[in-house]
Amino acid sequence: MAAEAEIGAAVSPRKLWFGFAAAGSAWAVLGMVDIVIAWRACNHQESYGIPGPHPYVRLLYGLVAIAFLTFAVWSGVISYRNWQRLSTQRAFLEAQAVERREFMAVLGVIITVTLGMGIVWLGLLPIFLDICWRAR
Repeated sequence: MAAEAEIGAAVSPRKLWFGFAAAGSAWAVLGMVDIVIAWRACNHQESYGIPGPHPYVRLLYGLVAIAFLTFAVWSGVISYRNWQRLSTQRAFLEAQAVERREFMAVLGVIITVTLGMGIVWLGLLPIFLDICWRAR
């Protein structure tokens, strides 16, 4: 009983919720930033027939995507560490996540992997497609 209380003290609810929700939040905010950057960069082009956006818009978008990807990976690392502290199993692929806290830690890792790939895909788009063409 004392060992469980010690493990519970090592993994705070704040760490559990950060690992669970941070990657999803980063993905959603990057989607909103994508809309704002595309709107701001392409507003004059559509209204006045001015040439495409400044080349640094792609660089700005790439840096923002890298920042959000770093934030999401950090939340995945926190979730994985939480799972290691809470679980008795050592192999992640065999995790059963019986308790709520262990389930939140495992789900945080899964969310980070899936939405981290979404952040990578959103970050790659400006490299291959024109921002204004994609926004139409």
